[in-house]
Amino acid sequence: MTFKTPDLCDEFEADLGKSVRIVAPMFQRYGGRTSFSGEIVTLKIFEDNSLVREAFGEDGTGKVLVIDGGGSMRCALVGDQLAILAQKNGWEGVVVYGCIRDSGDINGIDIGVRALNTHPQKSIKKGVGDRGIAVTFGGVTFNPGEYLYADEDGVLVSSKSL
Repeated sequence: MTFKTPDLCDEFEADLGKSVRIVAPMFQRYGGRTSFSGEIVTLKIFEDNSLVREAFGEDGTGKVLVIDGGGSMRCALVGDQLAILAQKNGWEGVVVYGCIRDSGDINGIDIGVRALNTHPQKSIKKGVGDRGIAVTFGGVTFNPGEYLYADEDGVLVSSKSL
């Protein structure tokens, strides 16, 4: 599917702030895909990426993983090995409210990635976190089953497929 977030904003102007929400412009672009979209799957974790590996190990066809990492800048939640796993299992992309690492390698992988920044340190692995719950950051609540659209101009969330 080809889309441009500015065009979606124009087309669904009456729905902006309601069924279509714009995420604050806070993310850096990584990954081989400049644009991606899909059904939202959520994780709420803090400095522990065990659930990320679990999610990326599943079929992600047509899906985007939204990770609420609490905005932590103390470690990375996604690295090149997880990005390769995600790409292999069909994930469209990932949005990380936190950091990634191995950004140079991730930029060569066919997956869309948005993150606050990079950090060289890996996370802990204790298996702690929540999956499939509403998470809020960037002025938007991301609900599982909603849809995310990301491109060079921004990130949108919609309650329905656009």
